[in-house]
Amino acid sequence: MSFERELEVAREAARKAGELALRYQQQGVTAETKEDESPVTIADRECEKLIVNVLTGAFPEDGIMGEEGTGLDARSGRRWIIDPVDGTRDFSRGSPLWSVLIGLEQAGEVVAGVVNIPGWHQEYYATRGGGAFCNGRPIRVSNVDSASNAMLYFNKLREAYFRDFGPRLVDFMGKFWAVRSMSGAPDAMLVAAGHGDVFVEPEAKPWDLAPIQVIVEEAGGRFFNFQGGRSIHAGNCVACAPGMVDTVREFLAG
Repeated sequence: MSFERELEVAREAARKAGELALRYQQQGVTAETKEDESPVTIADRECEKLIVNVLTGAFPEDGIMGEEGTGLDARSGRRWIIDPVDGTRDFSRGSPLWSVLIGLEQAGEVVAGVVNIPGWHQEYYATRGGGAFCNGRPIRVSNVDSASNAMLYFNKLREAYFRDFGPRLVDFMGKFWAVRSMSGAPDAMLVAAGHGDVFVEPEAKPWDLAPIQVIVEEAGGRFFNFQGGRSIHAGNCVACAPGMVDTVREFLAG
């Protein structure tokens, strides 16, 4: 089944939301703190409204799950999962390390996804079975299969410290050629495009992971949870080149 129209609409929504968010960022925004202690700005809320309007206008039978509270039941068996500004702390401080994330879930599987990174002028997208792309060009993960030659991206090191593997983390990192920790989706997209080799996310919501999963897998990579499955609802993930799977699984298993 093709999801080209869905992808086209999602790309349009992400592009428009990215343009709106950029205008807010250029004007300057102040972040508030939500009940879960995560930050939010007017840009997050307005961009979610924009995305929802575009998606429901094109697909009125589909459901919606948005980070900023939008929840619409599906009549089609599908739902869109949205993070209007992923990386709000970076966004509110003027950094380019934030993204607009949109994924389409059908029967428990993410079948299309967009990661738009306005500050980098990069748009990553994929459909299930249709390949992965960045700015119109196909992307593939790397063929690196040794940690000593690999680039590791490890997000949320503070949360990682409290995991069972926390005491072993520095030794694990020491096996790699280099370690980076910039931001969630941008780091994952560098892995999807072959510029890095392993992305580890110890704490995340479905809207953080939905488009990452389909883009990484369509780029030839692997996406799995710390527990071994590949759900976007498990609260964590690893995205990596196939040659690095055993190295990461061994670390997680202890």
